Amino acid sequence: MTKVIKVENLSKAYQLGDFGTGTISRDLERFWAKIRGKEDPFLKIGEVNDRTTKSTSDIVWSLKDINFDIKQGDSVGIIGRNGAGKSTLLKILSRVTSPTTGSVKIKGRIASLLEVGTGFHPELTGRENIYLNGAILGMSKAEIKRKFDEIVDFAGIERYVDTPVKRYSSGMYVRLAFAVAAHLESEILVVDEVLAVGDAEFQKKCLGKMGDMNKSEGRTVLFVSHNMDAVMRLCSHAILLKNGLIQDYSHTEKIIDTYLRADFGTTAFRSWSEPNLPGNVIVKLLQIKAHTANNEIKDLFDLTESVHITMLYQVLQGGHKLNPALNFFNRNGVNLFDSHQTNNFLFENTIVPGIYESTVVIPGNFFAEGTIIISGAIVTHNPFYVHFHEKDVIAFNMTDQMTNNPTRGDFTGTIPGTIRPLLNWKSTKI
Repeated sequence: MTKVIKVENLSKAYQLGDFGTGTISRDLERFWAKIRGKEDPFLKIGEVNDRTTKSTSDIVWSLKDINFDIKQGDSVGIIGRNGAGKSTLLKILSRVTSPTTGSVKIKGRIASLLEVGTGFHPELTGRENIYLNGAILGMSKAEIKRKFDEIVDFAGIERYVDTPVKRYSSGMYVRLAFAVAAHLESEILVVDEVLAVGDAEFQKKCLGKMGDMNKSEGRTVLFVSHNMDAVMRLCSHAILLKNGLIQDYSHTEKIIDTYLRADFGTTAFRSWSEPNLPGNVIVKLLQIKAHTANNEIKDLFDLTESVHITMLYQVLQGGHKLNPALNFFNRNGVNLFDSHQTNNFLFENTIVPGIYESTVVIPGNFFAEGTIIISGAIVTHNPFYVHFHEKDVIAFNMTDQMTNNPTRGDFTGTIPGTIRPLLNWKSTKI
């Protein structure tokens, strides 16, 4: 396929605080270097874009040595923490700002939606702003007129189309702005985090529209979002930015796993010691681990393997019925399911002080690929009481080796979802 975006050695430096180098002689030296087409001599002291550290210079590299290609028809998500350089990259691609060094080659027309109300005039009506914003994005008057009704219908603001947009809510702003950008006959659509302003129904509508533009019309989509579900649904590939650098550029599933795993700090084993044992005077937690049937602790399991979760705890006060419980979450923090012990002597009888171990087994061919995060607790029923509840204590990753996997069969593509149970199918000729 044709490459529509080619980024080579792209860097962007910003000056912190006041502009200027601090002295007239240094300002002149910088100006003279710029005239001769040389690199700014004072950028060499610049720092990496890490917002968590204190600055020692007045120059920071928002982006540093970025290289990637995007082909026609690709849908690419750009993810990373706040301040990683995502919005700066989109602004450079949209020609809102220029790079400090490096080059960007773009083939085709770009429609950008970077901030709520970009290109809108608050005193003009929605109708007038459609024409104004469309013209800014490169649409002809005839093109805007032809698509006007479609834009208004998609935005869902027909009642307010002749009202000044200064009276619009931020959600109405973004509805109208996205509708204009989405209906521009561009080859490339660039969307920043603005969709988060809209309601759930409109976000779904926008993602559907972008998906249609990408799959049906073959248009290229660049999408920045902190909503990993949206990135997963829309994008086939993703770029992970950290401190202005590209950490990885690959299939979306892999990139999101890398991002969330680094953010969570995946560990399959967690233990505590006095005086920091979670719990109370009745029971205290000692450790939780994810392991194989052979008691091998690991944080990477094949989809066909069973996963054993074991909780070790110390009962300090007898006479209570204690129920170990686990909460299972996916990488986006969605609660997949909870499980607590409802059988065995521990649940059926009051127990005496001592150290106890409880294990639950998740069978193979149950989870799909991705990160599974676990919280652990011990509770008492009737009356209900939580003795401790440790959130996000361990995590492990499921991987699909794509060999001898009964849930995959002959299919070699990406299979979405967090669970992938092996179900019995039956087909007959009737």
